[in-house]
Amino acid sequence: MATATMRRTQSEDRPTLPPTGIAARQLIRRGAHAGPTNGLAPGYVQGNLAILPHRLAEDFMRFCQLNPKPCPLIGVSAPGDWRLPALGEDLDIRTDLPRYRVWRDGTIADEPTDLLRWWRDDLVVFAIGCSFSFEQALIEDGIELRHFTCNCTVPMYRTTIETVPAGPFHGPLVVSMRPMKAADAIRAVQITTRFPSVHGAPVHLAKPEAIGIKDIARPDWGDPVPINDDEIPVFWACGVTPQSVIMAVKPDFCITHYPGAMLVTDRRNSEFAIM
Repeated sequence: MATATMRRTQSEDRPTLPPTGIAARQLIRRGAHAGPTNGLAPGYVQGNLAILPHRLAEDFMRFCQLNPKPCPLIGVSAPGDWRLPALGEDLDIRTDLPRYRVWRDGTIADEPTDLLRWWRDDLVVFAIGCSFSFEQALIEDGIELRHFTCNCTVPMYRTTIETVPAGPFHGPLVVSMRPMKAADAIRAVQITTRFPSVHGAPVHLAKPEAIGIKDIARPDWGDPVPINDDEIPVFWACGVTPQSVIMAVKPDFCITHYPGAMLVTDRRNSEFAIM
């Protein structure tokens, strides 16, 4: 993706990591971080974003309930409310993500760094659990995450696995991929099973063609990463799935996060783990 509209380059944005969720949001709000949010405020939950008109909110809520792996809800706002108090103090959904996507009739109309000109009183915010939460647990166990090593956004792919429809919402599952040695993949399954509120265990291992991925080197979102000969691709359900659904449903107006640019909350990853 072109980065000309981003506030600053990633190297300028991240001289030091903010220690808390609120510090990360304040950094983003004042325009001091414009890149991916992976690695910001380690230990704090991050969330994907879907913002829809109130008339579609009930059906989307049901869609998330029927598809908890790709769409694990961690927060929902009242219509027109840009706050999510359960997820953080001093949280303004209009300004606290590095970048957004505004959709009209299923097509990207804008990729702004704030939503102030796009906000409406009928909008409902849905915050959806993000894999960044379980990634911290993988790193702490000594498992390499290739997109961290390569300093890029995790690769994401549209699959041929269909989600369970609800009202007008339907479409294919999106997965994120992390290459691992077989032993690490087994350990990753064990670790991420403890995090059902942030996508949980993988949905597929190896053989990307079995889930409709024709070219692993060409992700639909994010960046390609190398896969070594002794590694297999491991796929998790991904919170970008709502964007894939939006492309299929084509609502007249909605907003999502820009891939890799998440909402950093005040909740701790440990709160979402099953011990």
